Amino acid sequence: MVVSPNPLAGAASDIFSAALQAVDPYKAVEGQISHILSAYHNGGFKKLLLISFGKAAFLMAKAFSDKASALITQGIVITKYGHATDSRLHAHVEVCEAGHPIPDSNGIAATARAMEMLKGANETTLVVCLISGGGSALLVAPKGEVALSDKQRVTELLLKAGASIDELNTVRKHISDIKGGRLAELAYPARVISLILSDVIGDKLDVIASGPTSPDNTTYQMALDVMNKYGLTDRLPKTVMDILDGGVEGRVTDTPKEGDIIFLHVENIIVGSNLKAAQAAAMKAEELGFETTILSTEFQGEARDAARWLANKAMDAQKLLEGKEAKKICLISGGETTVTVRGHGKGGRNTELALAFALEIKDTKRITLLSAGTDGTDGPTDAAGAIVNGETIQKAISLNLDPVAYLKNNDSYNFFSRTGELLITGPTGTNVMDLQIILIE
Repeated sequence: MVVSPNPLAGAASDIFSAALQAVDPYKAVEGQISHILSAYHNGGFKKLLLISFGKAAFLMAKAFSDKASALITQGIVITKYGHATDSRLHAHVEVCEAGHPIPDSNGIAATARAMEMLKGANETTLVVCLISGGGSALLVAPKGEVALSDKQRVTELLLKAGASIDELNTVRKHISDIKGGRLAELAYPARVISLILSDVIGDKLDVIASGPTSPDNTTYQMALDVMNKYGLTDRLPKTVMDILDGGVEGRVTDTPKEGDIIFLHVENIIVGSNLKAAQAAAMKAEELGFETTILSTEFQGEARDAARWLANKAMDAQKLLEGKEAKKICLISGGETTVTVRGHGKGGRNTELALAFALEIKDTKRITLLSAGTDGTDGPTDAAGAIVNGETIQKAISLNLDPVAYLKNNDSYNFFSRTGELLITGPTGTNVMDLQIILIE
Protein backbone atom coordinates (compact mmCIF):
# COMPACT_ATOMS: atom_id res chain seq x y z
CA MET A 1 0.00 0.00 0.00
CA VAL A 2 1.32 3.43 -0.94
CA VAL A 3 0.61 6.02 1.75
CA SER A 4 -0.15 9.45 0.33
CA PRO A 5 1.41 12.67 1.68
CA ASN A 6 -0.68 14.54 4.24
CA PRO A 7 -2.54 17.24 2.27
CA LEU A 8 -3.47 19.21 5.41
CA ALA A 9 0.00 19.35 6.96
CA GLY A 10 0.85 22.62 5.20
CA ALA A 11 -2.30 24.33 6.44
CA ALA A 12 -1.65 23.12 9.99
CA SER A 13 1.90 24.51 9.84
CA ASP A 14 0.65 27.86 8.56
CA ILE A 15 -1.84 28.11 11.42
CA PHE A 16 0.88 27.24 13.94
CA SER A 17 3.17 29.91 12.45
CA ALA A 18 0.44 32.53 12.85
CA ALA A 19 0.12 31.59 16.51
CA LEU A 20 3.86 32.02 17.04
CA GLN A 21 3.86 35.46 15.41
CA ALA A 22 1.16 36.61 17.83
CA VAL A 23 3.34 35.87 20.84
CA ASP A 24 6.59 37.21 19.42
CA PRO A 25 8.62 38.19 22.51
CA TYR A 26 10.32 41.12 20.78
CA LYS A 27 7.00 42.75 19.96
CA ALA A 28 5.60 41.95 23.41
CA VAL A 29 8.40 43.90 25.11
CA GLU A 30 8.41 46.62 22.48
CA GLY A 31 4.79 47.38 23.35
CA GLN A 32 5.76 48.11 26.97
CA ILE A 33 8.77 50.37 26.37
CA SER A 34 6.83 53.63 26.71
CA HIS A 35 5.46 52.48 30.08
CA ILE A 36 8.96 51.69 31.36
CA LEU A 37 10.42 54.95 30.05
CA SER A 38 7.65 56.87 31.78
CA ALA A 39 8.25 54.99 35.06
CA TYR A 40 11.99 55.66 34.87
CA HIS A 41 11.78 59.39 34.16
CA ASN A 42 8.81 60.14 36.42
CA GLY A 43 10.33 58.14 39.27
CA GLY A 44 13.59 60.05 39.21
CA PHE A 45 15.67 56.87 39.02
CA LYS A 46 19.43 57.08 38.54
CA LYS A 47 20.16 53.60 37.24
CA LEU A 48 18.38 50.73 35.50
CA LEU A 49 19.27 47.07 35.98
CA LEU A 50 18.05 44.56 33.38
CA ILE A 51 17.68 40.87 34.12
CA SER A 52 16.15 38.60 31.48
CA PHE A 53 15.73 34.84 31.91
CA GLY A 54 13.86 32.03 30.21
CA LYS A 55 13.65 30.56 26.72
CA ALA A 56 12.52 33.90 25.28
CA ALA A 57 15.06 35.89 27.29
CA PHE A 58 17.31 36.92 24.42
CA LEU A 59 14.64 38.37 22.13
CA MET A 60 12.95 40.10 25.06
CA ALA A 61 16.25 41.66 26.09
CA LYS A 62 17.07 42.61 22.50
CA ALA A 63 13.80 44.54 22.21
CA PHE A 64 14.61 46.47 25.38
CA SER A 65 18.21 47.04 24.32
CA ASP A 66 17.16 48.26 20.86
CA LYS A 67 14.55 50.68 22.18
CA ALA A 68 15.92 51.84 25.54
CA SER A 69 19.67 51.21 25.50
CA ALA A 70 20.48 54.67 26.88
CA LEU A 71 18.88 53.73 30.21
CA ILE A 72 20.71 50.47 30.86
CA THR A 73 23.31 50.61 33.61
CA GLN A 74 23.96 46.87 33.72
CA GLY A 75 22.19 43.72 32.66
CA ILE A 76 22.31 39.96 32.26
CA VAL A 77 20.46 37.51 30.01
CA ILE A 78 20.16 33.81 30.92
CA THR A 79 18.63 31.56 28.27
CA LYS A 80 18.67 27.98 27.05
CA TYR A 81 21.53 26.70 24.91
CA GLY A 82 20.94 27.64 21.28
CA HIS A 83 18.38 30.35 22.12
CA ALA A 84 20.69 33.36 21.85
CA THR A 85 21.54 34.73 18.41
CA ASP A 86 24.62 36.53 17.17
CA SER A 87 22.90 39.93 17.31
CA ARG A 88 24.61 42.36 19.64
CA LEU A 89 22.98 43.70 22.77
CA HIS A 90 23.95 46.70 24.88
CA ALA A 91 27.64 46.67 25.81
CA HIS A 92 26.80 46.34 29.52
CA VAL A 93 24.44 43.39 29.04
CA GLU A 94 25.98 39.94 29.49
CA VAL A 95 24.43 37.03 27.58
CA CYS A 96 24.67 33.53 29.12
CA GLU A 97 23.34 30.18 27.95
CA ALA A 98 22.59 27.37 30.39
CA GLY A 99 20.85 24.03 30.87
CA HIS A 100 17.11 23.36 30.53
CA PRO A 101 15.03 21.54 31.78
CA ILE A 102 17.78 20.20 34.03
CA PRO A 103 19.78 23.10 35.55
CA ASP A 104 23.55 23.13 35.15
CA SER A 105 26.67 24.93 36.39
CA ASN A 106 26.37 27.68 33.79
CA GLY A 107 22.94 28.54 35.17
CA ILE A 108 24.30 28.59 38.72
CA ALA A 109 27.18 30.90 37.77
CA ALA A 110 25.04 33.30 35.72
CA THR A 111 22.41 33.51 38.47
CA ALA A 112 25.11 34.26 41.04
CA ARG A 113 26.24 37.20 38.91
CA ALA A 114 22.64 38.40 38.58
CA MET A 115 22.17 38.23 42.35
CA GLU A 116 25.39 40.16 42.89
CA MET A 117 24.14 42.81 40.48
CA LEU A 118 20.86 43.11 42.40
CA LYS A 119 22.70 43.70 45.67
CA GLY A 120 23.57 47.16 44.33
CA ALA A 121 19.92 48.12 43.91
CA ASN A 122 18.39 50.83 46.11
CA GLU A 123 15.59 53.43 46.13
CA THR A 124 17.07 55.13 43.06
CA THR A 125 17.15 51.91 41.01
CA LEU A 126 14.61 50.60 38.52
CA VAL A 127 14.93 46.84 37.98
CA VAL A 128 13.40 45.54 34.76
CA CYS A 129 12.81 41.78 34.74
CA LEU A 130 11.97 40.03 31.48
CA ILE A 131 10.57 36.63 32.41
CA SER A 132 9.60 33.69 30.21
CA GLY A 133 8.99 29.98 30.49
CA GLY A 134 12.03 27.92 31.30
CA GLY A 135 13.14 30.47 33.85
CA SER A 136 12.80 27.97 36.69
CA ALA A 137 15.65 25.84 35.33
CA LEU A 138 17.76 28.74 34.05
CA LEU A 139 17.58 31.08 37.06
CA VAL A 140 19.00 28.71 39.63
CA ALA A 141 20.37 29.35 43.13
CA PRO A 142 20.16 26.23 45.34
CA LYS A 143 19.30 26.96 48.95
CA GLY A 144 21.63 26.28 51.84
CA GLU A 145 23.60 23.05 51.53
CA VAL A 146 21.66 21.90 48.45
CA ALA A 147 24.17 21.10 45.69
CA LEU A 148 23.55 21.43 41.97
CA SER A 149 23.48 17.64 41.68
CA ASP A 150 20.78 17.54 44.38
CA LYS A 151 18.63 20.02 42.48
CA GLN A 152 19.17 18.11 39.24
CA ARG A 153 18.08 14.91 40.98
CA VAL A 154 14.87 16.48 42.30
CA THR A 155 14.01 17.92 38.87
CA GLU A 156 14.60 14.59 37.13
CA LEU A 157 12.51 12.67 39.66
CA LEU A 158 9.54 15.01 39.34
CA LEU A 159 9.71 15.19 35.54
CA LYS A 160 9.81 11.42 35.17
CA ALA A 161 6.97 11.02 37.70
CA GLY A 162 4.74 13.19 35.51
CA ALA A 163 4.40 16.04 37.99
CA SER A 164 2.59 19.13 36.72
CA ILE A 165 4.45 22.42 36.31
CA ASP A 166 2.60 23.77 39.36
CA GLU A 167 3.83 20.86 41.47
CA LEU A 168 7.35 20.99 40.09
CA ASN A 169 7.65 24.70 40.78
CA THR A 170 6.16 24.36 44.27
CA VAL A 171 9.17 22.22 45.16
CA ARG A 172 11.69 24.30 43.21
CA LYS A 173 10.66 27.50 45.03
CA HIS A 174 11.33 25.99 48.41
CA ILE A 175 14.86 24.85 47.71
CA SER A 176 15.92 28.11 46.05
CA ASP A 177 17.32 31.46 47.14
CA ILE A 178 15.83 33.38 44.18
CA LYS A 179 12.49 31.80 43.25
CA GLY A 180 9.14 32.31 44.96
CA GLY A 181 9.48 36.09 45.42
CA ARG A 182 13.12 35.95 46.49
CA LEU A 183 14.30 38.02 43.50
CA ALA A 184 11.97 40.83 44.58
CA GLU A 185 13.37 40.43 48.09
CA LEU A 186 16.92 40.81 46.77
CA ALA A 187 15.98 43.92 44.76
CA TYR A 188 14.09 45.66 47.58
CA PRO A 189 13.79 48.66 48.06
CA ALA A 190 14.20 49.22 44.30
CA ARG A 191 11.23 49.58 41.96
CA VAL A 192 10.67 46.38 39.95
CA ILE A 193 8.76 46.04 36.68
CA SER A 194 8.44 42.49 35.35
CA LEU A 195 7.26 41.77 31.81
CA ILE A 196 6.13 38.16 31.70
CA LEU A 197 5.53 35.74 28.85
CA SER A 198 3.28 33.11 30.43
CA ASP A 199 3.83 29.39 29.92
CA VAL A 200 1.51 28.06 32.63
CA ILE A 201 -2.16 27.19 32.91
CA GLY A 202 -4.17 30.22 34.05
CA ASP A 203 -1.19 32.60 33.76
CA LYS A 204 -0.50 32.25 37.49
CA LEU A 205 2.23 34.72 38.47
CA ASP A 206 3.57 32.57 41.30
CA VAL A 207 4.06 29.61 38.93
CA ILE A 208 5.58 31.21 35.80
CA ALA A 209 9.37 30.66 36.13
CA SER A 210 8.58 29.84 39.79
CA GLY A 211 7.37 33.39 40.50
CA PRO A 212 10.65 35.20 41.31
CA THR A 213 8.96 38.62 41.60
CA SER A 214 5.57 37.44 42.84
CA PRO A 215 4.17 36.60 46.30
CA ASP A 216 4.26 32.84 46.77
CA ASN A 217 0.97 31.06 47.45
CA THR A 218 2.64 27.76 48.35
CA THR A 219 4.31 26.51 51.52
CA TYR A 220 6.94 24.03 52.63
CA GLN A 221 4.16 21.65 53.63
CA MET A 222 2.75 21.80 50.10
CA ALA A 223 6.20 21.07 48.65
CA LEU A 224 6.56 18.04 50.92
CA ASP A 225 3.04 16.92 49.96
CA VAL A 226 4.09 16.88 46.28
CA MET A 227 7.01 14.60 47.03
CA ASN A 228 4.77 12.32 49.12
CA LYS A 229 2.17 12.21 46.35
CA TYR A 230 4.66 10.69 43.93
CA GLY A 231 6.36 8.51 46.54
CA LEU A 232 9.69 10.27 46.15
CA THR A 233 10.64 11.25 49.69
CA ASP A 234 12.81 8.17 50.17
CA ARG A 235 14.70 8.99 46.98
CA LEU A 236 15.45 12.64 47.75
CA PRO A 237 18.95 13.87 48.63
CA LYS A 238 19.34 14.42 52.38
CA THR A 239 20.07 18.14 51.88
CA VAL A 240 16.69 18.63 50.21
CA MET A 241 14.76 16.65 52.81
CA ASP A 242 16.48 18.61 55.61
CA ILE A 243 15.28 21.90 54.11
CA LEU A 244 11.74 20.66 53.45
CA ASP A 245 11.45 19.22 56.96
CA GLY A 246 12.99 22.38 58.44
CA GLY A 247 10.47 24.53 56.59
CA VAL A 248 7.51 22.44 57.77
CA GLU A 249 8.80 22.62 61.35
CA GLY A 250 9.39 26.38 61.14
CA ARG A 251 13.18 26.23 61.35
CA VAL A 252 13.57 27.51 57.76
CA THR A 253 11.83 30.75 56.75
CA ASP A 254 9.15 30.29 54.11
CA THR A 255 8.97 32.22 50.85
CA PRO A 256 7.57 35.82 50.91
CA LYS A 257 3.78 36.00 50.91
CA GLU A 258 1.09 38.47 49.81
CA GLY A 259 1.27 41.71 51.80
CA ASP A 260 5.02 41.57 52.37
CA ILE A 261 6.58 45.04 52.09
CA ILE A 262 9.05 43.81 49.46
CA PHE A 263 6.21 43.72 46.90
CA LEU A 264 5.11 47.32 47.57
CA HIS A 265 6.94 48.64 44.48
CA VAL A 266 6.71 45.55 42.25
CA GLU A 267 4.62 45.51 39.07
CA ASN A 268 4.05 42.22 37.22
CA ILE A 269 2.65 42.50 33.67
CA ILE A 270 1.61 39.53 31.47
CA VAL A 271 2.64 40.41 27.89
CA GLY A 272 1.91 37.11 26.12
CA SER A 273 0.00 33.88 26.77
CA ASN A 274 -1.28 30.65 25.30
CA LEU A 275 -4.73 32.21 24.88
CA LYS A 276 -3.29 34.94 22.67
CA ALA A 277 -1.54 32.33 20.53
CA ALA A 278 -4.68 30.19 20.26
CA GLN A 279 -6.77 33.19 19.23
CA ALA A 280 -4.28 34.06 16.47
CA ALA A 281 -4.33 30.43 15.30
CA ALA A 282 -8.12 30.56 15.16
CA MET A 283 -8.05 33.73 13.06
CA LYS A 284 -5.65 32.13 10.56
CA ALA A 285 -7.74 28.97 10.37
CA GLU A 286 -10.84 31.05 9.63
CA GLU A 287 -8.91 32.84 6.86
CA LEU A 288 -8.14 29.43 5.35
CA GLY A 289 -11.83 28.52 5.34
CA PHE A 290 -12.08 26.40 8.47
CA GLU A 291 -15.00 26.71 10.87
CA THR A 292 -12.95 27.04 14.05
CA THR A 293 -13.45 26.30 17.74
CA ILE A 294 -10.97 26.81 20.58
CA LEU A 295 -11.66 23.83 22.84
CA SER A 296 -9.48 24.97 25.74
CA THR A 297 -6.31 26.86 26.59
CA GLU A 298 -5.99 25.02 29.91
CA PHE A 299 -5.35 21.57 28.47
CA GLN A 300 -3.50 19.30 30.90
CA GLY A 301 -3.26 15.74 32.20
CA GLU A 302 -1.50 12.68 30.78
CA ALA A 303 -0.64 13.13 27.11
CA ARG A 304 -2.19 9.78 26.16
CA ASP A 305 -5.47 10.61 27.90
CA ALA A 306 -5.51 14.03 26.24
CA ALA A 307 -4.95 12.37 22.86
CA ARG A 308 -7.92 10.07 23.37
CA TRP A 309 -10.17 13.01 24.30
CA LEU A 310 -9.03 15.03 21.29
CA ALA A 311 -9.50 12.10 18.93
CA ASN A 312 -13.08 11.63 20.12
CA LYS A 313 -13.74 15.34 19.62
CA ALA A 314 -12.29 15.18 16.11
CA MET A 315 -14.30 12.14 15.05
CA ASP A 316 -17.49 13.60 16.52
CA ALA A 317 -16.85 16.83 14.60
CA GLN A 318 -16.29 14.89 11.38
CA LYS A 319 -19.67 13.20 11.75
CA LEU A 320 -21.30 16.64 11.78
CA LEU A 321 -19.82 17.29 8.34
CA GLU A 322 -21.46 14.28 6.69
CA GLY A 323 -23.80 15.42 3.96
CA LYS A 324 -22.43 18.98 3.96
CA GLU A 325 -20.50 20.26 0.98
CA ALA A 326 -17.17 22.16 1.07
CA LYS A 327 -17.10 22.36 4.84
CA LYS A 328 -13.97 22.20 6.97
CA ILE A 329 -13.47 22.31 10.74
CA CYS A 330 -10.48 23.35 12.87
CA LEU A 331 -10.29 22.46 16.55
CA ILE A 332 -7.63 24.19 18.68
CA SER A 333 -6.44 23.41 22.17
CA GLY A 334 -3.57 24.80 24.23
CA GLY A 335 -1.91 24.05 27.52
CA GLU A 336 0.64 21.57 28.78
CA THR A 337 0.20 17.84 29.23
CA THR A 338 2.51 15.53 31.17
CA VAL A 339 4.13 12.17 30.49
CA THR A 340 4.77 9.54 33.12
CA VAL A 341 8.00 7.99 31.84
CA ARG A 342 8.01 4.20 32.06
CA GLY A 343 10.14 3.33 29.04
CA HIS A 344 13.65 4.18 27.91
CA GLY A 345 12.94 5.87 24.58
CA LYS A 346 13.24 9.44 23.39
CA GLY A 347 10.38 11.90 23.09
CA GLY A 348 8.35 14.72 24.58
CA ARG A 349 4.76 15.33 25.56
CA ASN A 350 3.77 16.54 22.07
CA THR A 351 5.18 13.62 20.11
CA GLU A 352 3.72 11.23 22.71
CA LEU A 353 0.30 12.89 22.34
CA ALA A 354 0.58 12.78 18.54
CA LEU A 355 1.43 9.06 18.50
CA ALA A 356 -1.42 8.21 20.85
CA PHE A 357 -3.78 10.35 18.72
CA ALA A 358 -2.65 8.58 15.53
CA LEU A 359 -3.48 5.21 17.10
CA GLU A 360 -6.95 6.47 18.08
CA ILE A 361 -7.78 7.68 14.54
CA LYS A 362 -6.12 4.82 12.67
CA ASP A 363 -7.56 4.51 9.13
CA THR A 364 -9.87 7.52 9.65
CA LYS A 365 -9.54 9.73 6.60
CA ARG A 366 -9.31 13.53 6.44
CA ILE A 367 -8.29 14.23 10.06
CA THR A 368 -4.89 15.83 10.77
CA LEU A 369 -3.32 16.81 14.09
CA LEU A 370 -0.38 19.12 14.73
CA SER A 371 0.82 19.05 18.34
CA ALA A 372 3.83 21.20 19.17
CA GLY A 373 5.62 23.26 21.78
CA THR A 374 5.58 26.96 20.99
CA ASP A 375 9.24 27.16 22.03
CA GLY A 376 10.23 24.80 19.22
CA THR A 377 11.48 22.06 21.54
CA ASP A 378 9.56 19.06 22.82
CA GLY A 379 11.25 17.54 25.83
CA PRO A 380 14.89 16.52 25.30
CA THR A 381 14.61 16.62 21.49
CA ASP A 382 15.24 18.96 18.56
CA ALA A 383 11.62 18.70 17.39
CA ALA A 384 8.71 20.96 18.32
CA GLY A 385 6.29 18.05 17.96
CA ALA A 386 4.69 16.10 15.13
CA ILE A 387 1.98 16.23 12.45
CA VAL A 388 -0.11 13.05 12.04
CA ASN A 389 -3.23 11.83 10.28
CA GLY A 390 -5.29 8.67 9.85
CA GLU A 391 -2.68 7.13 7.58
CA THR A 392 0.21 7.50 10.04
CA ILE A 393 -0.19 4.04 11.55
CA GLN A 394 -0.48 2.34 8.16
CA LYS A 395 2.67 4.15 7.07
CA ALA A 396 4.45 2.85 10.17
CA ILE A 397 3.34 -0.73 9.55
CA SER A 398 4.60 -0.51 5.96
CA LEU A 399 7.98 0.43 7.48
CA ASN A 400 7.83 -2.57 9.87
CA LEU A 401 7.35 -0.31 12.90
CA ASP A 402 5.19 -1.30 15.87
CA PRO A 403 3.51 1.95 17.03
CA VAL A 404 2.18 0.43 20.25
CA ALA A 405 5.65 -0.74 21.26
CA TYR A 406 7.11 2.69 20.54
CA LEU A 407 4.40 4.31 22.67
CA LYS A 408 4.97 1.90 25.55
CA ASN A 409 8.68 2.70 25.46
CA ASN A 410 8.05 6.49 25.40
CA ASP A 411 9.96 6.48 22.10
CA SER A 412 7.70 8.74 20.05
CA TYR A 413 10.55 10.89 18.70
CA ASN A 414 12.29 7.92 17.07
CA PHE A 415 8.96 6.66 15.75
CA PHE A 416 8.22 9.91 13.93
CA SER A 417 11.82 10.21 12.82
CA ARG A 418 11.22 6.98 10.91
CA THR A 419 7.82 8.00 9.50
CA GLY A 420 9.03 11.49 8.56
CA GLU A 421 6.33 13.30 10.55
CA LEU A 422 8.40 15.28 13.04
CA LEU A 423 7.79 19.03 13.11
CA ILE A 424 11.18 20.72 13.41
CA THR A 425 11.12 24.52 13.68
CA GLY A 426 14.29 25.19 15.64
CA PRO A 427 14.11 27.51 18.68
CA THR A 428 11.26 29.96 18.09
CA GLY A 429 12.36 32.51 20.67
CA THR A 430 8.99 32.39 22.44
CA ASN A 431 7.35 30.04 24.94
CA VAL A 432 3.64 29.94 25.79
CA MET A 433 3.17 26.19 26.35
CA ASP A 434 1.82 23.88 23.62
CA LEU A 435 -0.78 24.02 20.87
CA GLN A 436 -2.81 21.25 19.27
CA ILE A 437 -4.34 22.08 15.89
CA ILE A 438 -6.80 19.55 14.42
CA LEU A 439 -7.99 19.98 10.83
CA ILE A 440 -11.03 17.99 9.68
CA GLU A 441 -12.62 17.65 6.23
